[in-house]
Amino acid sequence: MQITYLLVNILGVCVYLGIAFLFSNNKKHINWRSVAVVLVINLVLAWILTSFEWGRDAVKAAADGFNWLVQVAYQGINFALPNWVTPQFGGTAKSMNFVTSALLPILMIVPLFDTLTYIGVLPWIIKWVGRGLSFVTGAPKFESFFAVEMMFLGNTEALAVSSLQLKQMSAKRNLTLALMSMSCVTASIIGAYTQMVPGQYVLTAVPLNVLNALIITSLLNPVKVTPEEDTIAKMGGSGTSEAAVESGDVQADGKREPYFSFLGDSILGAGRLILIIAANVIAFVALAALIDKILALFNPWLSLEHILGIIMFPFAWLMGLDVSHAFQFAQFMGMKLVTNEFVVMGKIAGTINNLSIFPAHYQAQLTVFITSFANFSTTGMIIGAFKGLVDKEKNDLISKNVGTMLLSGILVSLMSAGIVGLFVW
Repeated sequence: MQITYLLVNILGVCVYLGIAFLFSNNKKHINWRSVAVVLVINLVLAWILTSFEWGRDAVKAAADGFNWLVQVAYQGINFALPNWVTPQFGGTAKSMNFVTSALLPILMIVPLFDTLTYIGVLPWIIKWVGRGLSFVTGAPKFESFFAVEMMFLGNTEALAVSSLQLKQMSAKRNLTLALMSMSCVTASIIGAYTQMVPGQYVLTAVPLNVLNALIITSLLNPVKVTPEEDTIAKMGGSGTSEAAVESGDVQADGKREPYFSFLGDSILGAGRLILIIAANVIAFVALAALIDKILALFNPWLSLEHILGIIMFPFAWLMGLDVSHAFQFAQFMGMKLVTNEFVVMGKIAGTINNLSIFPAHYQAQLTVFITSFANFSTTGMIIGAFKGLVDKEKNDLISKNVGTMLLSGILVSLMSAGIVGLFVW
């Protein structure tokens, strides 16, 4: 029976790739070599991270480093708003809300990374990491770096510290980054995830989502980047307009903006970004709730969660699950899409480690699937972030592709869960 489920699981991974190809906006320009190479790396990495303790330890060490960075940011928040921060970080709050845990750290993270670009450190890292990943995967340099950058920083933070790059790239390449941004997490909440669901699968999901984001976006939105375009801007911060390439040159007039003026612009830019993101998230979640209220007028059972659960059932079954587990999995999928991953984790936290309720294969796949920001409200966050960073033409293209953004996030989550399922039974 396990062989049958394994074959179904393999078929599922192929089907998810096929769906991405079917909805591609330019099938002729798909870089199949890049897709194949990243897929092989993905399979090898999943095998290592699920089968070897040293692999899991390496990912956890990296995650702990980024968690430490965000915890430092909480100290600044605690100074101004102690009743918003939990006692663990010196405050008095019983729990931290979304704004405190995910958005306010942007006020430190963006200026920090802008400072690293100001002194030339980040451009150097971008250049070499981008070249290395681009050489291995065949993907453009910046897209390769952005995939790694968002692995722990999250979508909005990665977009914020890459503001000048976004302004210089074409609208279609900006769309690629928007599609990729659907499949990340934020370092500040990885620790919270591991308290509710099996930590080893959370940490496995993070890098797999990055690689699958490269695969899915290269299928959905293939962009041919010329050697002249395949450069990385020397980012001048959230509030500056410096435009240079990866060589690290200063402004054209040979002068550099004074650091504290530069830092002030960076902090103000980060603050504006937080307001834009918060407004979009509130609006999108409220609209989803309104739709549920309207559907309930026709039938109390009707909701976006249940409808999407039924729609997602075939894809859950393709994970190599039996029918009963697949239907339950599909319900969790629907719940995650219309709310967020925390809602699902809260429902399963008490039983997810019970192998008699959640067999190992199901446990691993469900944990990996819900470990990402892929949901309706995230589309609002991303659109809001781009509105504060790029011109109207680029933002309009992203806004017109909300459906593709959601499809990208779902397919990446399915791919990551499906690939992990191949090695955990």
